[in-house]
Order: sequence, then structure tokens, then C-alpha cells
Amino acid sequence: MKRNWFWTAVITLFVGMVALVTTQTSTVRAAAKTYTIGTDVTFAPFEFANKDNKYVGIDIDLMHAIAKEEGFNVNIKPLGFNAAVQSLEAGQIDGTIAGMSITPERKAKFEMSDPYYTSGVVGAVKKNSTIKSLADLRGKKVAVKTGTSSADYINSIKSKYNLTVVTFDDSNNVYQDVITGNSAACFEDQPVMQYGIATGLALKIVTKPAESGSYGIAIKKGDKHLLNMVNDGIKKLKANGKYDKIVAKYLGNGSTKSQEKANKSTQETNHSFLGLLKTNSGTLLQGLGETLLLTIVAILCATIVGILIGLLGATPNKFAQGTATTFIYIFRGLPLMVLALFIYTGIPSLTGTKIPAFIAGIITLTLNEGAYTAAFVKGGIESVDNGQMEAARSLGLPWSKAMRRVILPQGIKIMIPSFINQFIITLKDTSILSVIGLLELTQTGKIIIARNMEGFKIWTMVALIYLIIITVLTWLSNWVQKKVNA
Repeated sequence: MKRNWFWTAVITLFVGMVALVTTQTSTVRAAAKTYTIGTDVTFAPFEFANKDNKYVGIDIDLMHAIAKEEGFNVNIKPLGFNAAVQSLEAGQIDGTIAGMSITPERKAKFEMSDPYYTSGVVGAVKKNSTIKSLADLRGKKVAVKTGTSSADYINSIKSKYNLTVVTFDDSNNVYQDVITGNSAACFEDQPVMQYGIATGLALKIVTKPAESGSYGIAIKKGDKHLLNMVNDGIKKLKANGKYDKIVAKYLGNGSTKSQEKANKSTQETNHSFLGLLKTNSGTLLQGLGETLLLTIVAILCATIVGILIGLLGATPNKFAQGTATTFIYIFRGLPLMVLALFIYTGIPSLTGTKIPAFIAGIITLTLNEGAYTAAFVKGGIESVDNGQMEAARSLGLPWSKAMRRVILPQGIKIMIPSFINQFIITLKDTSILSVIGLLELTQTGKIIIARNMEGFKIWTMVALIYLIIITVLTWLSNWVQKKVNA
């Protein structure tokens, strides 16, 4: 009896401990916070999409490893470098990992982690170029990527060497500007330039690494808890050897041949036009789907707003007319990119309220396209002869009924072609929303090019997709016009 009692107690205690540990583990897992971390989309080998359209790279793997070590969840959000930095500043995301050099200016705006990678800026020229050093670039034009340490470095020495500096938003355009002969050289962080050359980029490095700087992870100002976890995670990964494995996975031992071997798993095997189309068709269709969704939702919202504002401008009321004119003047006059950035990053920084990129994109297109729609609605109504309204009013019809029964039916015939044309314009304008990180068709093209450096072929595919859709819409416009005028 005593022995049975003893073993019963031991088993009960063991089961209780297991239950307690399980409960605590479940609680910890349930309580694990998810942090949204923004990243670039065109900075291989630190962050890029592989041939399966999955985001990989040193930064991506490192951030996931840190999260695993420290017991939190992470949501990597590919935005592009500028959009990621602006989103972090506006409080839209919790952090940014994008090969970001640690600078005094960034330390003032964000919490910067301990360094996790050290790199230097190198210059590259065309393979057949006779330029061999920085001195040979005196008086010539060079290309850099905006917001990077390489851009800062070149701007600091441009007076000394009489350089003309041109900036681009993504690395591929920087490289292509040199390959096409528009610029004599381009400057980029050494591992990024080496990756491009290992991938088949027709460039060669001609300068030694300069302005050696360290990469850090930017955290939202004041979030010391996440900063401490990130720093602890970096230390643990460097101590247990996992950090070295992550770097070696994408850079090999640093040589070009080693890097070519490391990159084989992420690259397409067939770089012909049809081969690239076959491999990336699914990704391009996803981008097209996002573009069409943005276009359809935006044009519906813009049409409603445009009709209401247009009618407001046609009412016999000075205040209403002034309101409509002001709306049209402001939102038709603002550049679409400026408006998108103001809504996505400007308003959240003032209000502290996050606005999802898709919603910000819809608001941007609605205001901009709605202003144009309002203008031609107002113009369509005003193009109907004034005598029509006078005749309707003389028959005893109130203004609203005269507008609905007499003026609008005539004005709509004039407006319909403009509505179709506005749909086409909205479709093309969605490409500008890549600036706030929306993965529409243009942004998708940039992401594919960042991996394989096949800019001409991929942009040809993107252009053909746009042309096919616009051709269909043009046929629709002509068909509607014939039906209306029949």
C-alpha cells in the first residue's frame, strides 16, 4: 500500500509538472509579440526574392534567427529602402533591416542596434572600360542609390573630383546607367556589387573599399525592449556560429566563384526571355492582380467622389462651387507620389495612427483621380446648352429634377469616354504606389530584376502586360462610344 501510494504520488507530481510546463510554454507562445520589420526589396544578397518568389538574404535570415533566439515573432514587410525608413519614422512599422549603415543622423531618429556587418563602398565600371581608379573619374558622371552610404560618400568627394552625381531608387537602375554608357561608374556597398557581378552583371570593380561602415537594425525610437532583444540575439548568433553560417550561405568565402556557387540555389537556370517568363509568370500575375485590384477599387471610389464633387461644382451656389473648385485645384495639382507619401507617412507621423499601405494607396488614387473625374463631370454638365435648364425650369421642374431628368442624360453621353480613359490613367498611376511598398506590377518587376539583373527582359514583360490590358480597355472605350452615339 505504501509503495503504491509512493508511486501514485510520483506519477501525479510528474504529470502536474508536465502540465505546468506545457501551460507556461503555451502561455509564453501565446503571449509572444509579433513585430513588423520593414526591409528593402532590391538589395541582394542582403534582401531579395528568390526564384520561388520567397524573400531571402542575409538580413532576412538574420532577423528570423534573432526572433527565434529571443522568443518573439517577426513579420518581414518588403517595402523598399526609402519607404521602409519613412514607415519606421512614421510609426507604421517596428523596425527596419535593410543593410542600413549606422550614422549619427539615424541614431538621432531611431534606436540603432549593435553592428552586425561591416562593409565598404566600391566603384564599378563597364567591363571594357579603361578607367582604373577614382582619379580617372575626374569630371565624369557617376550613379548611386538614393539614401545609401555610397551616395553619402560620393557626395562628400564630388567637389574634389568634379563629379556629376545622378541618383536612382534601386540598384538595378544604378548599374544599368553605367552599362548603357550614361554614367562612367557606379558606387555601391562591396558585397552588393560583388553579388551583382557574380550574377552576370557586365561590370568590374576598380576601387578599393572606402568609407568602411557598419550595418545596424533600426528600431522605433523609444522601444528599448525590442532593441535589447535584437542586440542580445545578434550576440548569441555570433557566439554560437549561426551568424557565420548565414553570411556564408549567400557570400561563400567572399570570392566571386564562391559567391556564384552560393547564388545558384536562388537563381533561374534559364535566362532566355521565354525561360524568365516561364519562371516568373506566377509572380508577374500576382503583381498584375494587385494592380487590377487597386485600379478597380480606386476607380469606383474616385467615380463616386468625382461625381459628387462635379455636381457640387455645377450647383447654383457660390460656396458649393468654390468647394468643388478648391478640391479639384488641390488634388489635381499635387504630384501623385507626393500625395501618396503624405498620406502613408505624413499623416501617421502627425496622428500616431497607422494606415495600411493598400488603404493609403486607395485614398491617394481616389483623391487624385476623383479630382480629374470631378473636372470632366463638371465640364460635361456645363457643356449642355444653358437653354436646356432654362426650358426645364420654365416648365416648373425644380433644379434637382431638371438636372436629373434633362441635363445629366445629355451630359453622360459626353462624359462616358472620359470615364473609360480615366480607368486607363488610374491603371498606369498604380505604378507610382510602389513608392509606399505596394507589390503591384511595377514593384514586382523591380524585385525580379534585383535577383537576376535582367532589366531589359523583365521590363519588356511588364510593358507588354500593361499594353495588353490598356489595349483591351481602349477597345472597350471605342465600343462604348459607338453604342452611346448609335
